[in-house]
Formats: sequence, C-alpha cells, structure tokens
Amino acid sequence: MSDETGTLLVHLDAERPHLELRGFRLEPNDGTTTEAHAFTALRVALGSHPSNDLVLDDPTVSRFHCELRLDPRGVRVSDQGSSNGTFVQRVRVMDAYLHDGAELRLGARAFVLRLDATPRSVPLGDVERFGALVGRSAAMRQAFEQLARCAKSDATVLLDGETGTGKEAAAIAIHEASPRTDGPFVVVDCGALPATLLESELFGHVRGAFTGADRDHVGAFEAAHGGTIFLDEIGELPLDLQPKLLRALEQRTIRRVGDTRHRAIDVRVIAATHRNLRTMVNEGQLRPDLYYRLAVVSVELPSLRDRLDDLPLLVGTLLDRLRADPSTRARFTSVGFLAQLHRSRWPGNVRELRNYLERSLVMDAPAPIESAPPTTNDSSTESAGSAADFPLDPTATYADARTAALAVFERRWLEALLAHHGGNVSEAARSAEINRPYLHKLLRRHGLR
Repeated sequence: MSDETGTLLVHLDAERPHLELRGFRLEPNDGTTTEAHAFTALRVALGSHPSNDLVLDDPTVSRFHCELRLDPRGVRVSDQGSSNGTFVQRVRVMDAYLHDGAELRLGARAFVLRLDATPRSVPLGDVERFGALVGRSAAMRQAFEQLARCAKSDATVLLDGETGTGKEAAAIAIHEASPRTDGPFVVVDCGALPATLLESELFGHVRGAFTGADRDHVGAFEAAHGGTIFLDEIGELPLDLQPKLLRALEQRTIRRVGDTRHRAIDVRVIAATHRNLRTMVNEGQLRPDLYYRLAVVSVELPSLRDRLDDLPLLVGTLLDRLRADPSTRARFTSVGFLAQLHRSRWPGNVRELRNYLERSLVMDAPAPIESAPPTTNDSSTESAGSAADFPLDPTATYADARTAALAVFERRWLEALLAHHGGNVSEAARSAEINRPYLHKLLRRHGLR
C-alpha cells in the first residue's frame, strides 16, 4: 500500500514479507551544527532524555519532546506534552504530517525534514502468532518479532498500547516463551487498587504494620520469585510509590511495609500502560529515572483500526475460542459480515471485538454495531452519538433491541466519562456518584479497562 503523494511507501509482500519505506533525515536549521541525522525506523523519539533516538542537549527541549512516526500517509509528528511546543512551518502543532522540506522546530532547535529518494526494504518475520496473539499485518509481525526477542532475555519490558490491544496476553506469551516459564506469573493491576493498599500488594507487609495487619503478607514481588511479575496500568502508580519501585528494579531487593529487613528478589518485570508515559514525565507525574528503568525495551501493540486487515484471522480465531459450531462460524465469517466489522470503530480494540462476537453468538444473530463516522473536520460529530446513529434491527425482539440499545448508551457514557476525567477512574467514579469497584466492573464489561 502506498500514499498518493508518494512521501512514504509502505508495502507488505505476502510471499516475501517485508516493508518498503523511505527513510528521512533531519538537517539542522538553527546554526548549531551541520550534521544531519538519518533514520529508517518506523518510530523516532526526540528530546533531551538519554533514552531518545535523537538526544538534544538543550534547556528549551523537553525530556520527551515529540515523536516521529512513519505510516502509509507520510511522516507524522506528535508532541509529547512538551513545555515549549512543537512547531511545523512556525505553526504550533500537537499532531501533524510533515512534507519533504518542512521545518520542524523544538524549542530553540530547528530542523528541515528531507525524505530519501528511494525506499529501502525492511524484512518482516513470517510468524502470525505469538502466544494467544494472532495477526498477519505488518504492524503485528513487527510486534511478534520484538516480543520473541524479549522472551530470550531478562530485560524489563514496557508494553504500550490502547486498552484492549492484548498487553496482558503479550506479557503471558513472553513469560511462557522465556526460560522462566516454569516459574510463577503474577499480575498486579496498579489502577484497580487504592494507593493505601498498593504498596502492601506489591511489597508485602509484616504483622502489626498497620491497623488490620494481623499476619505477615507476601507481596507480589516475592510471590513472583523465579518467575515474572506483570505490572498492568503502571501509569496509575502514585508518585510516593515510584521511588520504592525504582529501588526494586535497580537493586532487586524489596522491603515489606513495617519491616526493616530487605529481601532479595529474582523476578523478570513486564509493565504495561495505555497512557503516554513520556507526557507524564514531562508533566511531573512520572519520575524520568523510573521511566528509563521500565522502558529498557518498549513494544507497542497496534490498535485494531491500524490492523483491520487482520479481521478475518481475528474473527476466525475468536470464534474457535468461543466454540462456535461450523454453521454459525460460516455466518460470522461471511464477506458481508466481515465488511460490516471493517467499517466499525472498535475503540475497545480486540477485547471489544471478542465481546461483540460473544454477544452475537448469544443472540444467534449479528448484534447492533456502531459504524465508523463519516469523514468530517468537526470533531464533535463523532462524540455526539446522536440517537439517529444507532442502527436498529426490526427483526429483533423488544427485549433484545432494548438490551442492545442500553449497551451502546452505557459504553458511550463510559467513554465520555473517562475522557472527561483524563482516564482517572477514581475521579470518574466520584463525579458519577458510583462506587469505584462497580465502575471497574462496567469498564471490564465493555472492554474499556
């Protein structure tokens, strides 16, 4: 596939899996140096932090200033919450595409983008599965290669991706493909526990450490000794706990709450988040040294809308896991049904797709589904969610139609509630005047958490 402007060519050859893409150079345009920086990676980070692909030692440049990505439409720049902003042709942008010869400015530093004249071939693996994850798209093949390499080492891994993209499944697959497969796999959801309990859950406590601590408690790090600990939603970790996690990562020792003794741990750490941790570092919500320790290896799991070509394989695999009989499977893998799925939004990604298929199997008919909104420059159109957008099925019973309509309303309300509170579940629960555990239950029901 290629874009019409020719600024970037991305091609997937089914017989010889590879990408053909045009690299680019960033030529200084601020008089600081004449050395150009060349890149062929699909994702390039710019900033003053040492972990960036292009490190700019300048006080006007944020730790994680912006990110450049190659996609079929061209070179895309995304600001990472920088202090002094990212500018294209002297216009401040949060997200924009760069044309050949465009000026990119980060604080006081300026560059001119130059695209390579000819594309380069980048080989891709031919693996279509890794653990429970499946995919034939270029994005998933690349992810599988990275995950397989991660499994061979003991390095800390940060899994990045939207809710429902399969981060926990990826963590399990890394563990099972690693030399630690015979050891325990322990999961801690950092966003599901109050801060007062999270420290005890991670590091344990001794008897009498606090009111109600009537016995010693082994924390997740100790329980994972010899195996892997998976820290889900690491972006929700409170600031006061971050130094303690950093110490555990650096020294491989932990201290239980209320104890004076440090205990050695032998664990492999995998963390996951749907939040932009680089932006959190810039905003002071995450320690930069902790981010550096967590992101030793970073793997991004693509959203479903970025890998819609995987829908036939995904649907077939999910139907097998849901034990659909052959006749039902044939109906739900037809060209017309798959085309309908292809036009849908899938904000909940693969988890939402599974929930939708399971709901359809229960109803023995395709459940109502939200179609993708028409192309528009008015961002309010997509979020408005008017009643006219809801597809009605006149063949369904009143009870089924009402249940489906309520499910759509509930999901849209949850999405709007989370967006309004920046993904903070505690704030959202207080605002909606419902208990946080119940809100978590609703989020899980709709594949949003």
